[in-house]
Amino acid sequence: MPDTSAVAASTPAARRILDWAESGVPALTGWPDGPALVPPGAAATVARAHTARIAALTGGRVRLDGARLLTERAAFTGATRGGTRSAGRACRLLPTADGWAAVSCARPDDPVLLAALVCQDPVDDPWPGVRQWLRTHTGAELAERAELLGVAAGPIAPVPAEPPQPSKPRPVGGLRVVDFSALWAGPLCAHLLGLAGARVIKVETPTRPDGARRGDPGFYRLLHGGHESVVLDPGDPVQRRALRELVTSADIVIEASRPRALAGFGLDARAFADSGGTWISITAHGRASNRIGFGDDIAATAGLVARAPDGTPLFVGDAIADPLTGLTAAVLAMSAPVGGGGRLWDISMSAVVAATLDPAATATVPIEESQIVAPARRAATGTAPDSGRDTGAVLAELGVRLG
Repeated sequence: MPDTSAVAASTPAARRILDWAESGVPALTGWPDGPALVPPGAAATVARAHTARIAALTGGRVRLDGARLLTERAAFTGATRGGTRSAGRACRLLPTADGWAAVSCARPDDPVLLAALVCQDPVDDPWPGVRQWLRTHTGAELAERAELLGVAAGPIAPVPAEPPQPSKPRPVGGLRVVDFSALWAGPLCAHLLGLAGARVIKVETPTRPDGARRGDPGFYRLLHGGHESVVLDPGDPVQRRALRELVTSADIVIEASRPRALAGFGLDARAFADSGGTWISITAHGRASNRIGFGDDIAATAGLVARAPDGTPLFVGDAIADPLTGLTAAVLAMSAPVGGGGRLWDISMSAVVAATLDPAATATVPIEESQIVAPARRAATGTAPDSGRDTGAVLAELGVRLG
């Protein structure tokens, strides 16, 4: 069993174990009544490399530990390791006819969708029916039906991937960021840009506010402190035009929607990039895919799972695909577009995770609890704005009137 307190970063393997131990992720990995586990891969090391790059770019103004960012939500929510249930308990790892799969039930409508997926009448607890159906169906069958129904689910089927690579760094101080994203990955990107001096304007619609507003208020404040909030209804012609004006004024746009959703708002990511802006597009599996996903199921289906002695896959961390993608997105947003033009960054969360894995090194390492740094909170700076607080002021600045 490794003694991480004495591990020198003399080899990549030793460095990875130390980074994992200091990230807090092992505290959230393993059976609830079993030992903490060090997962395979180098996600914690990659996360630290991202924050080191951000620190260098900002002259030390933004000095964070990327490995620690992977677990800080759990420090607010009190999430604990759940084995085949995610730390937040909304996702499960279940056996299929040909392997294992991750299935999420995180949204109010998901019980009904899961019942439809397994061809059953809706019930309060969909899990027994899902478990029974999966035993006689393959992961490929699950993936096909999940995509059709808009369910966050799929088989554990790692595919080698190479996410976009950053180019020459650029300062973002004073740039305007318009953030359409929600939950964790996109808001973390916006948060890091804000710490680096960018002006961040969060945009929501009246019918689809950020679901994270219903989560832990301290964590929401941490990611949104000091930002501005605008609420616009793209179904209203006047507000739809105001939305386009706001996007046109931006230097960087962050969103985490499938392309057809934003097209319905009248927004064109490619045209924005062609005009010289930076568009950060975060999706579960890439802009060409219609599959949806959340941090836990995306990480698991990409192959980032720990293994119990009997081979059972176990969740790693808490929705780890989210903070890892948010860090990646921030580094890309802080990259100067080649040739001085704009850039549309197509960031697949599953590809971000898969790129941290080494197919030849899949071992799970047990570790003493005393060697693990527990998840910890950072202090928030500023207050998170109430929804729509700054709509009038931001639009007045652009010379746009709603009425």
